[in-house]
Amino acid sequence: MVTEVDVLVIGAGPAGSTAAKHAALGGADVLLIDKKSEIGAPKRCAEGVSIGGLESLGIEPNPRWITKKLDGVRMVSPNGTDVWLTSDKVELPEAGYILERKVFDKFMAMDAARAGSRIMVKTIATGMERTDDGYLVSAECMGEKFEIKARIVIAADGPESRVARWAGLNTATRPKDMESAAQFEMVGVEMEDNNCIEFYFGSVAPGGYAWIFPKGDDIANVGLGVLSTETDKSAYEHLLEFVESCPATRNAQPVELNIGGDPVGGMPKKLVADSLMVVGDAAGQVNPLTGGGIISGMKGGMLAGQVAAAAVSEGDVTARRLGEYERLCREEIGDEISKYLKVKEYLLTLSDSELDSIAEAFQDVEFEKVSTTELVKKLIKVSPKALLKLGKLF
Repeated sequence: MVTEVDVLVIGAGPAGSTAAKHAALGGADVLLIDKKSEIGAPKRCAEGVSIGGLESLGIEPNPRWITKKLDGVRMVSPNGTDVWLTSDKVELPEAGYILERKVFDKFMAMDAARAGSRIMVKTIATGMERTDDGYLVSAECMGEKFEIKARIVIAADGPESRVARWAGLNTATRPKDMESAAQFEMVGVEMEDNNCIEFYFGSVAPGGYAWIFPKGDDIANVGLGVLSTETDKSAYEHLLEFVESCPATRNAQPVELNIGGDPVGGMPKKLVADSLMVVGDAAGQVNPLTGGGIISGMKGGMLAGQVAAAAVSEGDVTARRLGEYERLCREEIGDEISKYLKVKEYLLTLSDSELDSIAEAFQDVEFEKVSTTELVKKLIKVSPKALLKLGKLF
């Protein structure tokens, strides 16, 4: 049995569902497949997004998939010195939300369906071969094997994308650019202010940071990301040590464990080939500094879907035509990713004592607003070393 479509999207995370939605809105015949039996499960991140990010995608906040609206940030250095940035002290131009990803991801897929996309769950792509005008993808659903003929394939199958590799694109992430992350959802968490997210820096999470993202009165995502090149321990081992030592989590209990990889090395050189585009984590559309990729991946998905629909309509699915997607990605999210990659590389050079000194210096700094860019600008102001390395970027 062969199913024929204009656009096949492989992977129904936020980036894939957004690509399917916008391709369908553009008039393309779209099929969205996902290997899981439940879209959104298991969750793969700390679930934080900015309000501005959602607005830029035309998505209205829905209480069904929001668990907490945030009021600020607490940053903690290795010796426990903390820096509070809350709405009573600074402007919060883009307050954030903590999502319930298992619900959010389903809603994004539902939006794709309402736009006209078909969806198949528990469906895995097992291989694909080039045809004269697209790809023939081998797939399997509940033991039944079939083929999908598509003019364009959009690879949204996460880090280490098999689909991109099948098409001959090198999107592999080097070990030094892949964060290993481990996270508990916990109950009984005793935060100082459960309307703020918390970040812990230094050797608690070599190459990354630890976080506590509140989801309710005493419920939170507690996790961390580490680089294997910076530690001999696993992310899970570091997480157990953090939970045991952190005052907020000593008496908490886990109800869910999530483990996965987060590509923080920026986007690969090529995002397109004839009849193929790569989006989301598969395309490295992740902020290297924060590890956040929901909004940037969805922006990539939106651009890919729009370009795919136009290309199909024009009858031109060559890499040259689809290159518009890559150009737009570089312009809209690529420059920011490259900039924060340099910040991440700088932070990797700092010792615990240097991080403590920065936290101490921040005590006397007035912040105008809370944003990643503002934090980096203030870092440059208090640190001559940061000024030398990052001054020209910000």
